[in-house]
Amino acid sequence: MLRDVAVSELDCMNERVSKLEQSIRDGGHRLTSSRLVILEALVESDGHLSADELASSVRSRDDSVSRMTIYRTLELLCDLGHVRPVYQGTRAARFILLEDGRHHHFVCSGCDRVYEFDDCFLEELLDRLQSTAGFDVQAHLLELYGLCDSCQA
Repeated sequence: MLRDVAVSELDCMNERVSKLEQSIRDGGHRLTSSRLVILEALVESDGHLSADELASSVRSRDDSVSRMTIYRTLELLCDLGHVRPVYQGTRAARFILLEDGRHHHFVCSGCDRVYEFDDCFLEELLDRLQSTAGFDVQAHLLELYGLCDSCQA
């Protein structure tokens, strides 16, 4: 049973990488071996890391990938709408992988912990905004700030 879970997670990661690969190709960009290593490291990290952390992860896989290639690939992924930088009280950006064009956080103002949540109840609001403002929402990053259970006590 444990093996089935590991295989399932690996299949999911491979699928996520494949979607990113296809988007790069669809955008008219080359999918180099360096970019593939970067995509794999980004997906494996679940898309919450700084450029330095990504560089370290990539370099542990392939030390020939330059830091500049990593930055350019992050910029490309931002341009394609798959990654967004967030700062959450720090100077260095952390890069968030947007799954299906969206990502959600609760951020505790007391302890600075970040909690992810998957449920997205914004469809009605987005439909309304798109129709009234004439704006085509292609992706979103939602961060809600407040106090976690521990900090409320």
